[in-house]
Amino acid sequence: MPDIRRQLLAAFDLEHREHLQAIRQAIAAGGEADTREIFRRAHSLKGAARAVDLPAVEEQAHALESLCAELMDGQRALDADTVTTLERLLDAVEDAAGAAYAPPPPKPAATTAPASEEAVEYVRIDVEAVSGLSRAMQTLSGDVLDHGAIDEDLRRLAADARKLERRWRDARGAAARTREVEQGLKDLSRALNELSVRRVRAGWALDQGLSDLRGRVEEISQAPAETVFGGFATMVRDIAREAGVPVDVRVTGLDTRADRRVLQALKDPVMHLLRNAVSHGREAPKARAAAGKPERLTVVMAVSAASGRLRIDIADDGPGPDLARLEAAAVDKGLMPPRPEGAPAPTPEELLAHAFAPGVSTAQGVDKLAGRGMGLSVVAEAVRKLRGELRLTAGRPWGARVALSTPLSAARQSLLFVDIQGRQAALPSLGVRRLLRLDATALETVEGHPAARIAIDGDDVIVPMVPLSALLTGVAAEVPVHAGAVSAVLLSHGRRHVALAVDALCDVRSALVEDLDADDLDADLIAGAVQLDDQAPALALDPDALVRRWLRDQRHLAAGGLGFAEADEDADETTRTILVVDDSITTRTLEKSILEAQGYRVLLAVDGLDALNLLRSGQAMIDLVVADIEMPRMDGFSLLQAVKADAALAATPVILMTSRADAADVRRGLDLGAEAYITKQKFDQRELLAAIGQLL
Repeated sequence: MPDIRRQLLAAFDLEHREHLQAIRQAIAAGGEADTREIFRRAHSLKGAARAVDLPAVEEQAHALESLCAELMDGQRALDADTVTTLERLLDAVEDAAGAAYAPPPPKPAATTAPASEEAVEYVRIDVEAVSGLSRAMQTLSGDVLDHGAIDEDLRRLAADARKLERRWRDARGAAARTREVEQGLKDLSRALNELSVRRVRAGWALDQGLSDLRGRVEEISQAPAETVFGGFATMVRDIAREAGVPVDVRVTGLDTRADRRVLQALKDPVMHLLRNAVSHGREAPKARAAAGKPERLTVVMAVSAASGRLRIDIADDGPGPDLARLEAAAVDKGLMPPRPEGAPAPTPEELLAHAFAPGVSTAQGVDKLAGRGMGLSVVAEAVRKLRGELRLTAGRPWGARVALSTPLSAARQSLLFVDIQGRQAALPSLGVRRLLRLDATALETVEGHPAARIAIDGDDVIVPMVPLSALLTGVAAEVPVHAGAVSAVLLSHGRRHVALAVDALCDVRSALVEDLDADDLDADLIAGAVQLDDQAPALALDPDALVRRWLRDQRHLAAGGLGFAEADEDADETTRTILVVDDSITTRTLEKSILEAQGYRVLLAVDGLDALNLLRSGQAMIDLVVADIEMPRMDGFSLLQAVKADAALAATPVILMTSRADAADVRRGLDLGAEAYITKQKFDQRELLAAIGQLL
């Protein structure tokens, strides 16, 4: 059995037992049972069974989920008959799982092969042990900070000794012991200085050791995404096959490493998103053909890590979000009032944010894939607990895209500390776009609300200036001004930007964010708490939720475009994107290095079909294509012909770069619409760059 398959089954063995135990405990609570939590457990159990390809377990879990949905919706009561039925279904799930893990019948005896001399040894590491090591490291961090305080005291003592020495020198008289005392003071001053230097060196060494320890702990705590997400591509194909949906699945970045706890916590959410991509991306073949899409639905999952954050993007080339149906569902659930006739429509970002609310669904009916409106709310809750961000956007020119981002580690993270009316609060540094200090006289007013003109990606954007205290308390407040200046934090949510005014920008440091249970606080805005030295805990705020709260409270300003940047969010307008298409990894690598050295953004495709899918998916705005001719599945001529025949792509310049230098091939390429034809035999990168420069 492959290692990944073995790891997935081992993880499911633990997970399904946990779900079954939790459901049984909830049932035992009787009338106090949390039916939504029971449903969530059943829903997650079904998805996990599909991920490890256990159809018998999945079938029983689906029946369990359906019964739990009736409980949650109030269609059934948790009476004795229902409890009996639930217990029967739980036993059926357990029996199906047990059968799946039953050992195969013994094989006939065979000659024992000699053991490998290089057998690999595996060591199980208790997660709690790693967590304890992490806590010890944090204590050591505090000791390092204490060393710094001691250094400061030593420097103060040394300065006092020098002052005393000078005073004694000035007041010395005829006493014979004057010189002796003066020398003693000099020796004391020298010793204190030497001690201070030694302490600084020791503190530096301790800090270096701590840094090395932190790196080693993080390495132990991390695992490749493949250990959790490795079976998802197969799961999507199976889901689509069962639903009768032809699908192409692309999964990249599974070698990305992240905290095991983060990956495990994201397993169910990512599974939900992939199921949604198939459910909401499916459409009639005639509709896909009329839109110029490939016959098969394309589902893309990309995992990446940068700047201390794990990012998972899931996209499809289906019809995209139905904003009208989403608005109707949000109104039906009481999330927004009915829109009066003639009133402006809500902004797309406001409507798409409602997709993560419980019970909101745009599906036509309920089936194994979707329809109950709970999947995305489960995803949003899981991401919020990880202090992450989640955003749904419409694809371009079609489809839907969900961007999920969380810290790579579930433990410490870099935080920006700010002062709000004498109390400190913290924001994840990676969630802050920019720190601002503006002249108070430069503020403008938009419909009676303060705003500032800020340069963002080369454009001047009028951004709302919102007192952070007002956003947290709901009580109107003036923008704090100190010494004629306003200190603010610029946050972004997609193309929407909001500046939060604070009393002071205090510090940036790494700290542990802990869970916080407080009924008097707004849980939607607060991600946790950070314990400060000798101070009350500082609230850790959720940047994404803060922007959404402003959108909710100031809907009329948002609808008017305040804080909205027209520039494309996915690509810098000054950076052109070139798609390199070649089945040779050597050629792709060469061309990529040449183009990136000239400042171009480069995307890669391994053949014409891969390139055409990327072009039509709308996942990136591609300004030019450089393609080989001889490639599997779809050659360069066919790719060129398909691009020029597609009204949405026909304007995209295509350069053919190939070893085929025959005049007939050159003429064919140009007749099909190629803007340039370059042969590899006489390849000169200056010729390629010159052709690109002329076309762009």
